[in-house]
Amino acid sequence: TIDTLLDMSNMKHHNHSRLPPFNSVFFRDGVRRIDFVLSYVDDKDGERKQERRRLYEANLVNVGLELEIEDKSESDDGKTYFVKIHAPWEVLATYADVLKIKVPFKANDIPNNSEMPMNWLSTPFRLPEHIMHPEPDFFTAPFDKSKTDFFLIGDKDTFFPPSNRNRIVYYILSRCSYLRDECGDRDKKGIKRLLNNGTYTAAFPLHDCRYWTRSKDANCESDRYSLYKHWAGFFCFFKEQPLNLIRKYYGEKIGIYFAWLGFYTEMLLFAAIVGTICFIYGFLTYDDNQWSKEICSEEVGGNIVMCPLCDKKCGYWKLNSTCNSSWQSHLFDNVATVFFAIFMGIWVTLFLEFWKRRQARLEYEWDLVDFEEEQQKLQLRPEYEAMCTNRKLNRITQEMEPYLPVTSKCARTCLSGATVLLWISLIIACIIGVIAYRLAVYAAFASIMKDSATSNLQVVGPYITPQLATSVTASCINFVIIMILNLMYERVAIWITDMGEGQGERASPILLGFSVFIICFIFVNYYSSCFYVAFFKGKFVGYPGNYAYMFGSNLRNEECDPGGCLIELTTQLVIVMTGKQVWGNIQEALVPWLMNWWGSRKARSHPESLYSRWEQDHDLQEFGQLGLFDEYLEMVIQFGFITLFVASFPLAPLLALINNIIEVRVDAWKLTTQFRRPVAAKAHSIGAWQEILNGMAVLSVVTNAFIVAFTSDMIPRLVYMYTQPDGEMKMKGYISSSLSVFNISAIPLANKPDDGENPPWFNSSIITTCRYRDYRYPPGHERQYTHTMQFWHILAAKLAFIIIMEHVVFLVKFFVAWMIPDVPSEVKARIKRERYLVQEYLHNYEVEKLKIQLSQNGHNDCTCPPMIYPSLPKHEMLSECL
Repeated sequence: TIDTLLDMSNMKHHNHSRLPPFNSVFFRDGVRRIDFVLSYVDDKDGERKQERRRLYEANLVNVGLELEIEDKSESDDGKTYFVKIHAPWEVLATYADVLKIKVPFKANDIPNNSEMPMNWLSTPFRLPEHIMHPEPDFFTAPFDKSKTDFFLIGDKDTFFPPSNRNRIVYYILSRCSYLRDECGDRDKKGIKRLLNNGTYTAAFPLHDCRYWTRSKDANCESDRYSLYKHWAGFFCFFKEQPLNLIRKYYGEKIGIYFAWLGFYTEMLLFAAIVGTICFIYGFLTYDDNQWSKEICSEEVGGNIVMCPLCDKKCGYWKLNSTCNSSWQSHLFDNVATVFFAIFMGIWVTLFLEFWKRRQARLEYEWDLVDFEEEQQKLQLRPEYEAMCTNRKLNRITQEMEPYLPVTSKCARTCLSGATVLLWISLIIACIIGVIAYRLAVYAAFASIMKDSATSNLQVVGPYITPQLATSVTASCINFVIIMILNLMYERVAIWITDMGEGQGERASPILLGFSVFIICFIFVNYYSSCFYVAFFKGKFVGYPGNYAYMFGSNLRNEECDPGGCLIELTTQLVIVMTGKQVWGNIQEALVPWLMNWWGSRKARSHPESLYSRWEQDHDLQEFGQLGLFDEYLEMVIQFGFITLFVASFPLAPLLALINNIIEVRVDAWKLTTQFRRPVAAKAHSIGAWQEILNGMAVLSVVTNAFIVAFTSDMIPRLVYMYTQPDGEMKMKGYISSSLSVFNISAIPLANKPDDGENPPWFNSSIITTCRYRDYRYPPGHERQYTHTMQFWHILAAKLAFIIIMEHVVFLVKFFVAWMIPDVPSEVKARIKRERYLVQEYLHNYEVEKLKIQLSQNGHNDCTCPPMIYPSLPKHEMLSECL
């Protein structure tokens, strides 16, 4: 019976003598469209695989799909078979009813009054109308097979677009068994399992044409070419994105990602402008920087001898040696920093609130308003169905559904949690290793660079200091560790996801398994080094004679420069953020291109006319399970950098803006040219990422308040300025007041520099004291080396600033969020109007249908009820939710 079914499916194309070119998306008859392609290679010891394929393909034919097999002799490598799959109208109509796919039933006659004033200004940024709106606007309703005459069905072959067709076919492929007995092992079904065990090597829908030229077939769209021409080219960077065409070709899930990425990039423009203005302010007030002048002057900085920064290998040094870093620090550590930190706290709220409005508009335009309710009634994931051995009654649908017992859920959760904790521990161990490197290598750099030739360089010599060398090398090592761990975690992440429930495709299964893992991994792996520099370095140092050491070792905790740790936080942020972005773009663009170039090397020796459409797409890279997840993750990491630590680097939004302009086109280019066409999927929002962004937005207010208060020197300077006698708001003498005095003779032997480490100008008989960064009483005072009242005043001012800034920003954030509704009033009105019209048209349709039935009953005296729900003849249904 199985062989007969397969022979019947394959015979259909042998009856046609006309064979179209290989560069086609149709069967050999030139009529039936290829909706999906499976590929496999015959193994020498592949009898079990051959049997699975035979049973699986027979079951596909049994549910109504039509197959056509291309022999391996026609492939470029001579060993790959291709199974082309076509879904006829009956199958499409049946499963469109199951999936509640919305289809048009009437042209939308609601006037669109969204014209903006002075709209002509945006003309240079627009794309042609047929690209921006590739389809007319219709009223839509979930497809009902019993009411086909209600919908606008012109041509049945083109009524369902290719994105819906491949979605329906993939639904069937995911649930079709490869056993003889459907009631056998429930685990033995689905194309995903067949791909994992090597029965098939690939499964994918076809692109509609080559990306650089239109299809020669008049019946085939050339949406891929249009996307490449108007979207994927880098010189289109200033143009708007054709979101409706992206949605039509790739589905709503990918469309909503690019809509979010484009909106995020647009909003970054405002943050980048304000950040650049703050940076320019720091540059223009360069000469008004009194404390840097004191550090650089011979009278003040040249006469202040500082205590050694490390044990044994570091000698005494003069304050004016940090002149350059002090000037650099002023570019970012100025009054504008406070303003920009407050501005970014408000900006992030505006971004999230306006995105909700943009998202609501897209939900309406893309027919996703009732998506959540529809998906509640849809299928479970086939992997989840196979995992569950128990069933329970759904109180809402009154149907039996698979479920996992509580004990199984707890076991899986505990195992996933233990894996996450293990990885977090590994990351923390790496970070501690980097910190130990910083502590250990600083002494080595200080000893080596004392007499190094770099100090004699004309331009860069003064900038190459032990602090800078330690900071830059540690940041680079930390970046390499982040990238290595980033490559390793993906396999663990997929496993954690599979361990999770993943009960519904509507719940974004990848994100369900990742919810805890994402937050922990992002914060620890990417941000821990910045948190260390911002909130720990220089805060637990002690003082000469009573230094603090790392975990009781001989590694002394790091100190900040007299100019503060902010410039080092800036260095850390720039290296990790820009390094991640540059490496990410190179990896995203170069790796797929090289793999495709290598994979298609044999095909390049064949004539173009013999290189079939299915082989062309087979040689491309697969848009994997984590494809879209990685794109979101990359942007969320960037979002964290420009919000959590933006007070230390106002140019971060500008760098992010430049990166995102490139990122949009790189993502578009690789998706259009280097990857197989992904299966279309629906999504009405960015899912769990919205909550992660909201959490980062709240946390960013706290981190920036702490950076301004404890990492920056802004508060100590303001306290000093406002506590001057006679009301003189001047900064003269600030540097001297911020440094404490220690008696050199009291320094323990373990902390004293070795012989030969001190500079030639140091004379111990003349210089008896050294200075260090703190507010402590001098030697000889009754409370020597304890904190002065100035320290407590500054600490109180810092805490007061944090409380005031947080309350002000949170108050403004919540007020802005309350003022801006999530759904525009115009969209609400249009949704209500459309629902009313849909109900009215459905009512009129039912009334007309009833009139016709009654008139027929009156003429024919027939008392038999009409058959409203015809069944799919000779085919079985592959859904347990029908």
